[in-house]
Amino acid sequence: MMAGMQIEGASVLVTGASSGIGAALAPMLAERGARVGIVARRKERLEEVLARCGDDARMWVVDLGDLDAAVRVAEEADAAFDGLDVLVNNAGIPKRRPVTEVSFEEIEETMRVNYFSPVKMSLALLPRMLERGRGCIVNVTSIAGRLGVKREAAYCGSKFALTGWTEAMAVDLWNTPVEIRLVLPGAIDTEIWDLPGNDAPIYDGPKESPESVAEGIVAAIEGEQFEHYLPDMKAIIEYKTSDVQEFLAGVATM
Repeated sequence: MMAGMQIEGASVLVTGASSGIGAALAPMLAERGARVGIVARRKERLEEVLARCGDDARMWVVDLGDLDAAVRVAEEADAAFDGLDVLVNNAGIPKRRPVTEVSFEEIEETMRVNYFSPVKMSLALLPRMLERGRGCIVNVTSIAGRLGVKREAAYCGSKFALTGWTEAMAVDLWNTPVEIRLVLPGAIDTEIWDLPGNDAPIYDGPKESPESVAEGIVAAIEGEQFEHYLPDMKAIIEYKTSDVQEFLAGVATM
């Protein structure tokens, strides 16, 4: 376990690739010699990314909130590349709404895209990776998968779920040839801050570029560590776990 995957010559499927981290990551992988598949809802945006990913690249225009479609994409990509080596579950949607106002339907939609979709795609590919004796699954969660964020209960719930799932996957697959990586971005300069249907974010500080996070994901795939904070915010998590009561009081008064 934790041996790392060489990107050159590997086949990689990246979800959420029409903008932000995914749009930065896919061409970066192609430049390093990977055959890249990309997935997102917006065809025109996805085509722009595809054009930067080389002649072997493929794309699938799919709403991953449709879980049956998510599984089909995973299976089709595996067939198209004669076996997928790496799955990067990067797609995600925000949901900023106080717990007193958020609807169950909004929570359910957030869970479908942010949690159930990567879980179903991973389960579809895992037996194939194990049979081939090679594979890497990268789950991009969030610092909000370790910290409760004000007015983001639905989003945090989905990211906490994916974080816990990813840790347990790593334990279950420890002595197998399938690598598991957990990536926890902080505040990244993407359109997730401005999408309609969300309250204003409480955070209004500096943000990391999608390219810097993409570089971190590349390093995670080829490296040996399970967990990757991008940027490094692990000290905040350690502070929270040392005094949860003080942390909650601080966040509540922000």
